[in-house]
Amino acid sequence: MATHTPLEASAPQNNMARRLWSYLRPELRIFIAAIVAMAVVAASEGVIPKVVNDLLDKGFGGDYAGKLWHVPAILTGVALIRGLAQFASGYLLSLISNRVLLKMRLQMFERMLHVPAMFFHRNTAASLINAVIFEVNQVLQILTSVFITLVRDSLTVVALLIYLFYTNWRLTLIVAVILPVIGYLMSKINRRLRKLNREHQTLTNSAAYVVEEAAGGFKVVKLHGGETYELARFRAMAERLKNYSMRMAVAGGLNQPVTAFLAALALSVIITIAMVQAQGNQTTIGGFTGFVMAMLLLISPLKHLTDINQPLTRGMTAAEMIFRLIDEPVEPQQGGLPLDRARGELVFERVGFRYGDAGRPALQDVSLQVSPGEVLALVGPSGSGKTTLVNLVPRFFDPTEGRILLDGQPLDALALKDLRRQIAFVSQDVVLFNDTVAANVAYGVHSADQIDMARVERALEAAYLTDVVKGLPEGLQTNIGDNGMKLSGGQRQRLAIARALYKDAPILILDEATSALDSESERQVQAALESLMVGRTTLVIAHRLSTIENADRIAVLDQGRIAEHGTHAELLAANGLYAGLHRIQFATQ
Repeated sequence: MATHTPLEASAPQNNMARRLWSYLRPELRIFIAAIVAMAVVAASEGVIPKVVNDLLDKGFGGDYAGKLWHVPAILTGVALIRGLAQFASGYLLSLISNRVLLKMRLQMFERMLHVPAMFFHRNTAASLINAVIFEVNQVLQILTSVFITLVRDSLTVVALLIYLFYTNWRLTLIVAVILPVIGYLMSKINRRLRKLNREHQTLTNSAAYVVEEAAGGFKVVKLHGGETYELARFRAMAERLKNYSMRMAVAGGLNQPVTAFLAALALSVIITIAMVQAQGNQTTIGGFTGFVMAMLLLISPLKHLTDINQPLTRGMTAAEMIFRLIDEPVEPQQGGLPLDRARGELVFERVGFRYGDAGRPALQDVSLQVSPGEVLALVGPSGSGKTTLVNLVPRFFDPTEGRILLDGQPLDALALKDLRRQIAFVSQDVVLFNDTVAANVAYGVHSADQIDMARVERALEAAYLTDVVKGLPEGLQTNIGDNGMKLSGGQRQRLAIARALYKDAPILILDEATSALDSESERQVQAALESLMVGRTTLVIAHRLSTIENADRIAVLDQGRIAEHGTHAELLAANGLYAGLHRIQFATQ
């Protein structure tokens, strides 16, 4: 099975923090308001120990006698203010995170639409769906919770430490000594967590790809009895995920017991020192009780802060993958010579192409000239380079050697958008959208509110689909379902032809457009294709040689080179590769 490389993480954590801050900067006012609200929540933590301190020292027969109503009034007021501040901080941070989420998601999807075709050879659909839909949401959820913990609990710790220093600075020094120790231990754990998170994310993408393959190829799985094989594949991946999750749990789980042990140790020392101080009249019952209460209130935010490493590392790892997609290089969107409508003359000059580090070139020294309106058929064994050659015309890839000219201009000198507007493409792998018939026919040419219905009807008529569409519940406005699932194979193919007719491009590429159809559907589709090819420069890839006998010229490719070319009759007379392929096909019919 081929290994697919998921979106991987690579940028340093500091760079990730700067990138995330660039998304937060436009929301700075709301951000500050959220911090102020969290500061109010933090400040309220120090009020309760102070009230208990005063109540114990002054409330029973002391200065508070006859004024005990102050205590419930203060506690109720603090609870009300704290609740309002918590709601405000949560709402404001949710507003910021959703705005950032929308911006990130749009940037990712837009970048995905404009990356070169080679990007989709490196990344699976599962990893892209995971990044755009799930990971970006997870990043914002994790980082929002991390931020709340970081700010609110840090401010709470500061507020309680101020109270502790104010109450008993000697005891507070014990707490101050423990904090750096906790920080040091957590930094030792953090690097391990980060490495595990990256590996876990890669495994998650691989597991998603196994599910995608099994679901997409369910017919093959069922017919070939592949359930056991697929289950074994997924079980192995799930086991590895489980093992990594447990390793992450072990590494992350060290935070809590370490923190709890240090807190218990500190409390033991504090109680011992406080008892010594009490014997020397250096503290009071209220002071000691308030101090211990503040200490206990300090444990929870401290534990939250020490537990922040694991979700922060997971969020940063996911953020790296997101920014990797956002930073992918894109195809040129601006520049190049404008082109209104091409005549359709194509010239291939010693064209060569190699996929990445592949050993043998996919194309070598290909030279061809296609006149405007001419039909050129490309035939040859599988892997001979036919599809690669036609993919160079709309610049899905650029030649690694030589060049291609359209009407005398190199393709890379033309504006990419204008170049692709000159080309219509019909493949055996029809791609239709979960939309109406009309929207699918006019796709990319006109938006839904600008569709020329008369033009749609003419395209459908030329594609022999008029009667089919009339039989649909809502005619042109009928939704055809996911990839046209409400239509038959031949109807889907003809709808793709109607889309090419509507586009009315001067160059047409047909890639095995009838190879997956039965004889009746092939006859209808072939008739529709003949209507489509009139007056257009056409490149036809076909395995069924009977469909291209009337082509103006036929080029035979073998191992990335042009082995021979000429008309059907000339190639048969030459008794070469084409004649051999022709004999094999017709001998089996």
